[in-house]
Amino acid sequence: MATDQQEAAKIEQLAHLSPDDLDHAAGREREQLEGWVPELASDTEVREALEKAFDYRGNVTVTKKDGSVVEGYLFDRRTGNSLSDSFARIIPVSDKTKVNVAYVDIAALKFSDRDPAAGKTFEAWVKKYWEKKAAGEKNIQIEPEKLD
Repeated sequence: MATDQQEAAKIEQLAHLSPDDLDHAAGREREQLEGWVPELASDTEVREALEKAFDYRGNVTVTKKDGSVVEGYLFDRRTGNSLSDSFARIIPVSDKTKVNVAYVDIAALKFSDRDPAAGKTFEAWVKKYWEKKAAGEKNIQIEPEKLD
């Protein structure tokens, strides 16, 4: 997810285009978040990092201020007026019990080194289909790949 500043810059860049041109505007570029350890110095940085973690398709490791660590998939977040009433909801890798972590309790955040869904887009699937068809294969069935 882009920051507010990045969004404003993109809107300014597209402001001169007509609605027809905007209809065919390029999509957003996906950030390379694998292995990223964001700075969490301000409330804004905490919120932006957790928004990106929510959009991330891999796991994150949250180190809490009490020293405990939660590693898993951040599947939901509840944002409030302050960090103390905002929560991230995580499914840990070691346990399938959902965990709530208050934003105010987060000391560090690390994105996993690998996005398990990278390269597994619909476009990649279609490309494999056409490669098999061009090779003369019949009854082509491309099964979805496991995300690990």
